[in-house]
Amino acid sequence: MDPRESLTIAARSIRSHRLRSALTVIGVVIGIASVVTFATFGASVETEIVGGVAESGANNVYVLSQPADEGGFQQGLQPVFTERDVNQLGQIEGVEAVVPRGAVQVNSVGHRGDTVAIQQATATVPAAFTNDTLVDGRSFRAGANETVLNQAAARTVFAENVSVGDTIAVARNDEMLNLTVVGITDGTAGELPVGQFGQQASIYVPADPYYDTVVESPNRGVRQRAYPQLTVIAEPAETLAVTDSVDAYLQSESDARQLAPAGVELVARTSGDFAEQISDVISQITRFVTGIAVIALVVGAIGIANIMLVSVTERTREIGIMKAVGARNRDVMELFLVEATLLGTGGALVGLPLGLAVAWGAAQYAEVGFALAPFWSALAVLVGVLVGVVAGLYPAWRAARVDPIDALRYE
Repeated sequence: MDPRESLTIAARSIRSHRLRSALTVIGVVIGIASVVTFATFGASVETEIVGGVAESGANNVYVLSQPADEGGFQQGLQPVFTERDVNQLGQIEGVEAVVPRGAVQVNSVGHRGDTVAIQQATATVPAAFTNDTLVDGRSFRAGANETVLNQAAARTVFAENVSVGDTIAVARNDEMLNLTVVGITDGTAGELPVGQFGQQASIYVPADPYYDTVVESPNRGVRQRAYPQLTVIAEPAETLAVTDSVDAYLQSESDARQLAPAGVELVARTSGDFAEQISDVISQITRFVTGIAVIALVVGAIGIANIMLVSVTERTREIGIMKAVGARNRDVMELFLVEATLLGTGGALVGLPLGLAVAWGAAQYAEVGFALAPFWSALAVLVGVLVGVVAGLYPAWRAARVDPIDALRYE
């Protein structure tokens, strides 16, 4: 049979049962649209987050103690980087500054009679704040009763906004600290790249004199402040070389190497490393959710198979006539395969733009940039067409096996 003739007959059969065909195609449309939507939205979120992480602090080297396996997260938070380590890292060629960070436990913070419960403040050094990060005011001075707040703390925590020059009362154990707000910031130099997402209220105080976590330096034999995390700010052109030097220092000469408990490793990470890890996580989530959406395609395939089986039953007499006038088994099989393929292709052609439109709307709602997922989109269309072919195989085979004599007697 001429393929064009098969296509004409198949199209005529679909048109003669418009509602039934449309309902069958809807299953494929939903499946393909779901796959395209989840894959495209996942790609958009990945591009937005990973791009932001990779671009933020590209010359920062984050020095961390992290568990070597999954069981030591709390160990990984222990303060092991001493002031000696801070000074030694600052002397590495290509290093502009070293910014340590530690937590100061507090009970509450008050401002003009309004008191809120806050569990901790962040202790760091004046170099953590630059003209690029400060919205108003200046950085605090080491040894001074001063503080810097991020915008979330200054604008949303208290009933009345906090301004530069105001005083806040910080309750710490049995003492009350009256600190002058000297700056408002939208971030800190050397901040972990993941810290910019879902930013919470933060209060920053000078490590000197408020950070009192100390250990004995193995190399100096004296007690020094020890921090759980450092950020080495490198000259932009020297970031890779500085990363290698920092890693070499950590593994050979550092106090942290001797202070770190068993099961904890010392690492030097760049923004690119964080971006790669985040990308892997988002990709895994996207694949998982998209895989669930494929179930809708399976449902669509079942719908096509069902409607084709019904079509074979309804057209038994027609099949008998075709065979009586010379149609071969493969001609009959081709006819029903073409019809099933048309249904799958129709679902793909409608599902692709629908999925892209929904993904675009989701990206706008989530306020992320829209990015395509070409591989998943092409795969969804291909699977949609294959769904039609595979779903039509058994009905077509069954139609080809119809006995022409029995078919002609069929009422």
